[in-house]
Amino acid sequence: MTSELEAAITAARAAGQLLLERLGTTYQVRHKGPADLVTEIDHQAQDLIASKLQGAFPTYGLIGEEGSEPGVSGGPRWIVDPLDGTVNYVRGYPFFAVSIALERDGELAVGVVYNPILDELFTAERGKGASLNGSPIQVSTTTRLEESVLASGFPYEVWIYDDDDNSREWRRFLKRALSMRCDASAALDLCHVAMGRLDGHWEQELGPWDMAAGALMVQEAGGAVTQVTGERFSPYGRGILASNGHLQAEMLAVLTQK
Repeated sequence: MTSELEAAITAARAAGQLLLERLGTTYQVRHKGPADLVTEIDHQAQDLIASKLQGAFPTYGLIGEEGSEPGVSGGPRWIVDPLDGTVNYVRGYPFFAVSIALERDGELAVGVVYNPILDELFTAERGKGASLNGSPIQVSTTTRLEESVLASGFPYEVWIYDDDDNSREWRRFLKRALSMRCDASAALDLCHVAMGRLDGHWEQELGPWDMAAGALMVQEAGGAVTQVTGERFSPYGRGILASNGHLQAEMLAVLTQK
């Protein structure tokens, strides 16, 4: 385990403990958009993560959902979501996570996603595989879309979109897949693809902090990751299509059909 992965694990666990301690208590909630919530806990968790990561690697930059630090120009940078699933958290729905990735030389190098409710720690390092609580994980072996369990979500401001609100894609997959899930945490959905609980996940209009760590998890667990258009994946793209690899072409065909 590299020192960078160790630092990310320490930061994720600390933030996860904070989330658990404040879950169900009184705190300030505001709207970044009509359906996009942020709490003071989001900011506290990101501050905690940033202090630990920048304490260990002071020259590294940080891109977070609740703010960024530039770091050394062109150097490594952390990509952080301190609370992926804020609406779930606010409502007491037990499906949320801390997500931390490290980007170096334009490539994702480290990924950590921590689910504090279940104490599940997903980790990945480029070229070294992916793990859940220290045990290696792999994607599923499902080869037929009709036997697959898939997950996705909707844009925050879904009602302002005419043709690009993901409802058309949902309808198509509802007619093809065994079952569908919408749990409002892309980071956890991607980890569940990585370990075979899900066979595929697609989503549009995500931020890099939503996708980065989970994307590396799927890749290192043997799966496939692209943009929803089929182009090479970038955490700075519009969205993600991740699967066990066997279903990637068929899922892409459904997403791109006219």
